[in-house]
Amino acid sequence: MKKKILACAAAVAALALSAVMLTGCGGSNATGDEFVVGFDSGYPPYGYVGDDGEYTGFDLELAQEVCNRNGWTFKAEPIDWDAKDAMLEQGSITCIWNGFTYEGREDGYAWSDKYMKNGQVVVVKADSDIKTLDDLADKAVLTQVESAGLEILESDYADLNASFAGGAVQTVDTFNTAFMQLESGQVDAVVCDLSIAAFQMSAKPDAYVTLDELSSEHYAVGFAKGNEDMAATVTETLKAMDEDGFVKELCDKYADQGISYENWCL
Repeated sequence: MKKKILACAAAVAALALSAVMLTGCGGSNATGDEFVVGFDSGYPPYGYVGDDGEYTGFDLELAQEVCNRNGWTFKAEPIDWDAKDAMLEQGSITCIWNGFTYEGREDGYAWSDKYMKNGQVVVVKADSDIKTLDDLADKAVLTQVESAGLEILESDYADLNASFAGGAVQTVDTFNTAFMQLESGQVDAVVCDLSIAAFQMSAKPDAYVTLDELSSEHYAVGFAKGNEDMAATVTETLKAMDEDGFVKELCDKYADQGISYENWCL
C-alpha cells in the first residue's frame, strides 16, 4: 500500500506514524487497507484461472468475503510458489492463502486457525500396476516445487523418496503440469494434497486412484510474523462466516470440484 508523503517539514513525522500504523506486509488492520492474497494460480479448486479468464477458487472466494466484512480492499496476486516467502517478507503480499499447509511450518508464520482438513497422497493411473507404496520403487514420481508433499518425502519418507527413479522425487512448478505428465505417461505417480487429488478425480473419475495417505494435515492462512492481530481477525471472520452459513454454501458450490464441508474444521 502506497502512502502519499507531503514534501514539508512534517513529512518525517508523518512517515514514522504511518510505519507504526502498518502491521506487516501488504496492508494493515485499518478499514479500507488493501489485502493482497498471494496464491498459486494453478492450484484448483483453491485458486486458478476461471473460464472467464478471471482468478477464482474456493480460497479466493473465502478471502474476498473476509475482506468484504472487514472493509479491506481485496486483491488476488498470483505468485511463483517458490517465491512466496520472499514476497511475504518484502511486503508484496499480505498473506499466503491458497491451500497452504500448516504442519511443518508452524514457527515460520503468523497463522490463522486451521480451517480445512487435508493430507498428502500418491495418485496413479487407474490402470497402473502400482498398488502400494512399495510398488513405487524405480518409478518416476512427481510433485510441486516447495510443496508439502516434497517436504514430507524429504523428511518422514526419505527412504521411500530415495527408492524412486533417479534417487528422488522430481519437481515441477504446478500440479496442473504434474497431472498432465501423469496422464501422458511421462511419470508414474504424483504426490499431492488430498484436495488436489479430489479435484483431479472429480474431473476424470475413472482416470486415477490414490494410494494410502502419507500424512494428515490442515490448511491455514499464513502471514508474516508480527501480523498476529490480522491473522486473529481473519480467524474470527471465518468463524462468523461459518456460523451464518456462508462457508457451507461455498463448499456446496465447489462440491463438484472435490470440496467437502465435512473437511471444514474451524
